[in-house]
Amino acid sequence: MSPAARKSRSRQYDEKKTRAAILAQCAHVRAAVSGLTADQFARPTRLGDWTVRELVAHLAMAVGSVPRALALPAPPQVTTDLLDWPFATAPLAPGIAADTHALASGNDPAELLARAAEEFERSLPPEGTERLVAARPGAMRLADYLVTRCVELVVHTDDLAAATGAEIPYDRQALAATTRLLADALAVKVPGGSVEVRVPPFAVVQCVEGPRHTRGTPPNVVETDPLTWIRLATGRTTWDAELAAATVSASGDRADLSGHLPIMA
Repeated sequence: MSPAARKSRSRQYDEKKTRAAILAQCAHVRAAVSGLTADQFARPTRLGDWTVRELVAHLAMAVGSVPRALALPAPPQVTTDLLDWPFATAPLAPGIAADTHALASGNDPAELLARAAEEFERSLPPEGTERLVAARPGAMRLADYLVTRCVELVVHTDDLAAATGAEIPYDRQALAATTRLLADALAVKVPGGSVEVRVPPFAVVQCVEGPRHTRGTPPNVVETDPLTWIRLATGRTTWDAELAAATVSASGDRADLSGHLPIMA
């Protein structure tokens, strides 16, 4: 899809709500992390060789990237739109992993996260400031980059809960933004109008080439809940596993999305 077409499809996010969502989800994660023991920090995660220690350090790095970026001169122009971001992260994974291991080594992960959250809140310019920031994938609008921080927090909150067994709340706005961005990214990856993907209560998108549905009940429908969708979109689970668990319903001969997932790997 061309940059102009992608931009025309971009959903608008309320920057004030996005800022509040990041702070709220950070608070939920900090509360969960504060009670972890040394043995729990050493537990493995579903993220390769990362332990919980590396996972929390990565969360601190993701949140702390905002004040770090704001401390640098603003780039002259946008090079990465919000809907580019989900597809731009995979090639950056080796560098992110190396930085995460370096940060986790010799630092207290809970302190890292607390400091990152405090610096984030302190560094934000006034709402509505059309500030650009230099992110890893390229120059982005600050308002768009903040949406990606919601994605990082929600996805890795789920990873943290899976690794520790803790019940960690999800801020509704953070969960909504994550669900919507990943649903919109699917529509960019597999454009079309033959399949309707529903993730109530947050998102409905159409995708996959074929006959376009215009009214009435669509012939091809996929429906799931937000966390299952996020896990599918990020490769934490598989299409077949969720169909078998009845957490995904799919009707119609074009409704098999297994060949299009994950979106972010």
